[in-house]
Amino acid sequence: MSVPETVALAADGRMHRVGVVTARRGGARVEDVWVSGRAALTQDGETVGVWVRSPVLARVDQLVVAGRVARVEFLEDDRAEGGFPEWMVLHDAADREAFRRWFTEVAERAADLSPDKLPKEIGDCSALLRYSFREALREHDDKWYAGLGAEEMPGLRSVAQWTYPNTPIGTGLFRTRAGSFVASDLRDGTFAQFADAKTLVAANAFFVSRDIGRARAGDLIFYRLLEETSQYHSMIVTGTHGEWVVYHTGPITTPHGKTPGEMRRVLLADLMKHPDPRWRPVAANANFLGVYRWDILDDDR
Repeated sequence: MSVPETVALAADGRMHRVGVVTARRGGARVEDVWVSGRAALTQDGETVGVWVRSPVLARVDQLVVAGRVARVEFLEDDRAEGGFPEWMVLHDAADREAFRRWFTEVAERAADLSPDKLPKEIGDCSALLRYSFREALREHDDKWYAGLGAEEMPGLRSVAQWTYPNTPIGTGLFRTRAGSFVASDLRDGTFAQFADAKTLVAANAFFVSRDIGRARAGDLIFYRLLEETSQYHSMIVTGTHGEWVVYHTGPITTPHGKTPGEMRRVLLADLMKHPDPRWRPVAANANFLGVYRWDILDDDR
């Protein structure tokens, strides 16, 4: 068995190979190998690889392999991928898919709620994005379902790499300014709970295309209305094949005064024919900024 007594790993949320176990004739069998905690096994003939998924918070843990205890030190990691720390970007394809599923499910549920049941924080388009992003990254246990009153929502796999707010930045999920990540960002207020639509597109998402056909469920659509003091607006692409969008209108001014606005769900095919050309997601529309994707999905570029 080749597993070091002490292993030092970056607390980056990735899977790391820490050793191998070889079953020899007359000795231990492959099926006798077991691990505890956050370890996993991969088998190649008589060799079993021992892998560990790092947490994103620095800590010391123990790994038990067939009765042998190894000390695992998870060290603070300040490496970066663009504007976000390495540990925050979802590296596993299954995690990225889990995030997309939860992000769209939360947004769709908000669209189904009556105005009196809609969470009070959802008052405009960017608030819907922040709310859906945060709830998609929680651990979806019985407490979460009960607290949200969301018993009717499907039981989907949660993101495994990290869950909100159990991270080095706590409740601050969104960059408040554009730029490359540096370690001091974790302490100087660069990450916060609030970011408006302009900041979300500039510092928390990356450009995919101005071809709406490239959009996937969980992607974002952004507009900048050039004739209205350059207001930014956003929508969430949903549906099995990305055929819907969900959004909050934000406050609406009517002849009788201002209303709080409302949640809406629209087929993309209908949005393409919107009576107001400014809202059509087509390349010829200068108000349409394009399709964007959250920076934590950077590995899906």
